[in-house]
Amino acid sequence: MLSLDLRGRHALVAGVADDHGYGFAIARALAAAGATVSVATWPPALGIFRKLLERGKLDGSRCLPDGSLLTFAGIHPLDAAWDHWDDVPDSVREDRRYREHGDFTVNGLAQAWGEAHEGRGPDILVHALANGPEVRKALVDTSRQGYLTAVGVSAYSLISMARAFGPTMPQGGALLTLSYLAAERAIPGYGGGMSSAKAALESDTRTLAWDIGRRWGLRVNALSAGPLASRAASAIGIIEQMIAHAAETTPIPGPLAAEEVAHAAAFLCSPLASGITGTVLHVDRGYHAMGLAPVADTESEGGQDQTGARPA
Repeated sequence: MLSLDLRGRHALVAGVADDHGYGFAIARALAAAGATVSVATWPPALGIFRKLLERGKLDGSRCLPDGSLLTFAGIHPLDAAWDHWDDVPDSVREDRRYREHGDFTVNGLAQAWGEAHEGRGPDILVHALANGPEVRKALVDTSRQGYLTAVGVSAYSLISMARAFGPTMPQGGALLTLSYLAAERAIPGYGGGMSSAKAALESDTRTLAWDIGRRWGLRVNALSAGPLASRAASAIGIIEQMIAHAAETTPIPGPLAAEEVAHAAAFLCSPLASGITGTVLHVDRGYHAMGLAPVADTESEGGQDQTGARPA
């Protein structure tokens, strides 16, 4: 019997601060397949996340198929805007939301992981990070700093993490990142340079596949997931409209569940996908394939609804 078995593997999911996003769902799916899972969390949200876990507020979301609760082997601070401690401005180091967490940079995370795992990197590294401070602005109105921040945190950080962790990850290890359809098509309302960041992320996935495949024997893939009403996505401002449009337009009607993306992620990170790298896999119920959106014609002959179409 073919099975997805991740027992004995250690996974690090970067970008988990609550139980609403794809990162948490992926962590749960990896654990359900047998992996030991750690997460990396944005420092200002880390304290709240720990308290929610300690008080049992997330127990319902942590439930695994066998009845046990998802537990994290480690919860690490990470702000992917910086690669090295020397890069962090004094104003951030001294900020009360940051100062108690030590080295929260990408390389600080890699060093902390190495110290906790005898120098051995994770078998699975999931990049579920994005930040577009001006995401509600049209691209033409986006500032240079806002644009560069979106690309730096949402795309370049994958390169930074691959460089920091790659040398110690075991051969055959897998990296995974999360993209969105805005990398390929215009999504009005998804601004601030985030569409550019996702396009860069997908391009980098292809190029990194060569770099880290030849250098360290690792794989890297991206999931282009449909819209989800996570807390982070609420910053977009039109996320509910995006979800409604996708649910209406997809070949398989209905909203996308986080578990559907998480299950695909677990597969791509497993030995079952050992021949897949440099790939962007759409997990959106087929939304990406549509060029027209259906409309109901309530005045059709016989009074029955007929399917018409309008531009998607």
